[in-house]
Order: sequence, then C-alpha cells, then structure tokens
Amino acid sequence: MKTSSLVRRFRLSCVAMLIAAAITFPIHGQTEDIKELRARAAALVAQTNYIDARAPLEKVAAATPNDAQVQLWLGFALLATAHVALTPEEGRAYRARARKAFVAAKAAGDNSQLVQGLIEGIPADGGADPQYATNPKANAAMESAERAFSMGKMDEALSYYAETLRYDPTNYLATLYSGDAYMSLGDLNKAEEYYQKAIALNPYRETGYRYSATPLMKQKKYAEARSRYVEAWITEPYNRLALSGLIQWAKAVGADLGHPRIDIPKVTVGHSEISLNLMLGGKDNNSQLAWISYPAELEKWRNEKFAKEYPGETVYRRSLKGELDALRGVIQSAKGLAKDKKKMDPQIAILERLDSEGLLEAYILLTASDAGIAKDHPKYLREHRDKLRDYVNKYVIREKN
Repeated sequence: MKTSSLVRRFRLSCVAMLIAAAITFPIHGQTEDIKELRARAAALVAQTNYIDARAPLEKVAAATPNDAQVQLWLGFALLATAHVALTPEEGRAYRARARKAFVAAKAAGDNSQLVQGLIEGIPADGGADPQYATNPKANAAMESAERAFSMGKMDEALSYYAETLRYDPTNYLATLYSGDAYMSLGDLNKAEEYYQKAIALNPYRETGYRYSATPLMKQKKYAEARSRYVEAWITEPYNRLALSGLIQWAKAVGADLGHPRIDIPKVTVGHSEISLNLMLGGKDNNSQLAWISYPAELEKWRNEKFAKEYPGETVYRRSLKGELDALRGVIQSAKGLAKDKKKMDPQIAILERLDSEGLLEAYILLTASDAGIAKDHPKYLREHRDKLRDYVNKYVIREKN
C-alpha cells in the first residue's frame, strides 16, 4: 500500500475514547515527572495539538518503551511534524520515525487493525511527500491546511481547505478534512455535512464513511455509527483501516464480529494430487466427501472456463465466478451424498443457506485471502452493494441482547 495523506495524519476518532483513561490511569512504575508529562501530552492530543505533544511524548516514550498508547500517540505526533518539515528529506525522516513508533506500539501489545494498517501504509524510509492535488495552487493550499490542522488551528485550516476547494472543487481530501476540522471545533452538524459531501464525491472510498461515524459515536448514536462502519468495510474490505472502525464500534457496544465458520480446503490449482483425509481433517462424514469436487471445479476453471468468462485477461487467476462455481458444486455433491438434509455437514449447510439468500458471493469476497478473487470486488460493489451490506449485518455482526 502506498503512503497516503490519510495515513499521515492523526485521527482523533481512533483514540478519543482512550484519552480520558490515559490521563486518569497512568502506567504503573512511572515517576511523577513522567506521569505529569504523559498527562500533559494526552491533554495536547485531546486538543489536536500534535506538534506541541511531540516533545513530551518523546521523553515519555524513551522512559516507558512498553507503553503502547504513548508509542501510538508519538507516531501520530511525528506524522504531524512531517507536515511542518522544512525540507522533503526532513519530512521523510519524520515519517520513517513515525512508522518505527507504530511498530513499537505493536510490539508493546497494540495488535489493532489501526496500528497494522498504519505500519503497512508507510514505507520504511518514510516515502515521498504527499500530493493532494494536481493543481499546484490547490496542493499548496492543502499543505498549508494540513500544517494548521497539525497545530490545532482549526479555523485557519478551514480557510485553507476552502481555498483548496476554490481551485479544485472536487478535491476529496479537502472536503473530508473540512469535516475533521469542524468536528474538532465541536460543530458536529457541519462535520456531518462535509463528510456526506466527501462520500458523494467518491462513494467507492471507505474513508468518508468511517470518518463520518466519529460524530455519531461521540453522541452515542451507535446504530447510525454501525451503518457507516459497515459501509466503510464493504467498500474496501481488504484495507485494515476500513475494518478498524467496525471493531471500535463492536467494542463500544459489546458486539461480536466474525464470519460463519466454513473450513474451505486450501488448494493449489494445477496440482492434481489431493489428500482427502487432510482435506476433511480426518472427519467421518459422508457429505464432507462433497469437498472433493471443489478442487476439480477450480481445475476446470484454470484449464478452460477462465478464458471464456474473462476474455480480456491473458493470465489465469482465481476469480469470484470460479469460486462460486466450485462452492456450488460442493453444495450439489453434498445433497447427493446426504439423502437426509438434516444430516448434511453443518458448514456445507451454511453455504447452501448463503447461496439461497443470494449472499454467497458476498461471503466469498469478504473472506477472500486470494488477490485474484479480490480483484472482482470493485465491480461487485458497484452492482451489489446491498448484498455485501446484508451479509455483514446478518452473518458477521452479532449484537448481544
């Protein structure tokens, strides 16, 4: 993943719920000076003043390297400092240090999707300065806006975002970040207005949905926030940051998240030797024998079907259509092997139910670990966003009564 301007900024929404706890409950074993520095840094973070927060955070991080929260804050503060760097080389160095801080946060125990997404989003060398617009005047205005935002000067940032939009009226980031600035000022209605404008500009980018949930979470409008986080994830399901919001929501409301358990055999297409015992985990269940049809169907796709269904592609890949055919073949085989439907393997029964509800393709795409299958997601999203949404709401999210 390329370093993006979205990764280069601190998102208050991702850590706001942690700030109060961090001020009230400092890490055991800290000296009074370190406790005071930590509390001061947390207060600056709460004010969106990341530039001034950097100095105390660097001292606290050096004294308490296993404090994951401090390492996370330090990473964001270093990203903010990169916005006010005097040279591209200096900015690159700050971004590289920020990445190291995020790695340290993970090593200290923060295994969140947010932290992993930030690590993956920043090259080890810090990467090049972000480009916000092709129009030079719009890009310069955005750079000024980001510097002001990093210093907590929200009114100034808003004026520069507005200037950006005068030069580049459809600039997604200027629109989105205007919402951030209004949220920091406490004007949640204006924040929502700009987040919705960003979503309208590009409904196939997850960030607008995810950011727009933040004011709703602050107001404890959890049902509405859930909808925004679901939209973010189904829009970019292979982006860790897109999923981080839904995880945050689930923790807040005590919900569980997880796909139905279906142990699909791992198959390397093109290799015909398959251990049935390994495939079935040594289980004795007639309907599970249906899985033998799975690699056979994938082999058909490799040999002949893929070229017919995807004439514009010259190199074979796993595909949504191929996976769908293979799983439907398993369902049909299981029906033949288990005359009594009640005795069908429970996991295959789930596949059958998903297929009957028109949600099997959504399941395939949202659980895809294969890059070839994932390639079919954008087209499916444009045509069947409702199916992806329905699958998540019905099968992935489990709220407790």
